[in-house]
Amino acid sequence: MNPSATVPASSSWLAGLVRGRSIKSAAGSGNGASSIPADSEGLGLGSRKNQLRGVLFKYGPKPVQVAFKTGDFNQQVIFIGGLTDGLLATEYLEPLSIALENEKWSLVQPLLSSSYVGYGTSSLEQDSLEIDQLISYLINKENSEGVVLLGHSTGCQDIVHYMRTNFACSRAVRGVILQAPVSDREYRATLPETAAMIDLAANMITEGRGMELMPRDANPDAPITAYRYHSLCAYMGDDDMFSSDLNEYQLRMRLGHMSSTPCQVIFSLADEYVPDYVDKKALVERLCQALGGAEKVEIEWGNHSLSNRVQEAVQAILDFVKREGPKGWDDPWN
Repeated sequence: MNPSATVPASSSWLAGLVRGRSIKSAAGSGNGASSIPADSEGLGLGSRKNQLRGVLFKYGPKPVQVAFKTGDFNQQVIFIGGLTDGLLATEYLEPLSIALENEKWSLVQPLLSSSYVGYGTSSLEQDSLEIDQLISYLINKENSEGVVLLGHSTGCQDIVHYMRTNFACSRAVRGVILQAPVSDREYRATLPETAAMIDLAANMITEGRGMELMPRDANPDAPITAYRYHSLCAYMGDDDMFSSDLNEYQLRMRLGHMSSTPCQVIFSLADEYVPDYVDKKALVERLCQALGGAEKVEIEWGNHSLSNRVQEAVQAILDFVKREGPKGWDDPWN
């Protein structure tokens, strides 16, 4: 799209945004000077499928660092999508935005450097820096009273990593929801090329070439560095947080710091990206224990993105947000 082209006033330019999909199916602060209203031809919020009315704003210096916000409130749910995800990444986001607005919450959908096909050259650390920039923007420009982080798929790893960093603005996180916290490694282990590619990635990292790209066959969906491939696919890689074969100590080491933050786990018992040999009920129980007693929501027959259980997803998220909402928060700058 030519950014200099004139968009007619009657054009619904956010209509029909294509939802991203997970790789598992194969994946400083901005000045905030000008926010762009997306009016959808004067129609109400969510009055057409995949069409929302809200504000598009920049939260950081990189061109990709924009976010879309529905509702104009001081409490925000921030959605962090999985690999290849971008705006409107799951079916439940549209109805969720409406439900949250009725409760005087905003839904914020950021684009990170790792969004869409950028995940292969990014990292959990980079995502965490950008999440912190977004929350900083909401604090300083939107007078945020606190946020709830909602992760989908690999976005759950982003949130867990972010909460470990203790970045300044992480103190504004009042609660965390992990929807489909499943193992990239265990899924990718079912693909025939994975074992050899892990060895190649490990050798490249040993040779100091971790930031170089892997062969295209390693990840046809997007360019991927040896580091990121190893992080996602190798045993105890940086992204390996939710695998069923991690022991209790390993899970506590990776997830235990979350115990001080109210947390909900929404787990689909028919998640197509969890191998058949995994006992899903046992796994979600172990994850919730390692997270320090997180609330468990099991959705029977739910698929990975809950596109077949949208109402249940929205209700679970809304119940948690209303129950664990901000009760005031410490000033991150003090």
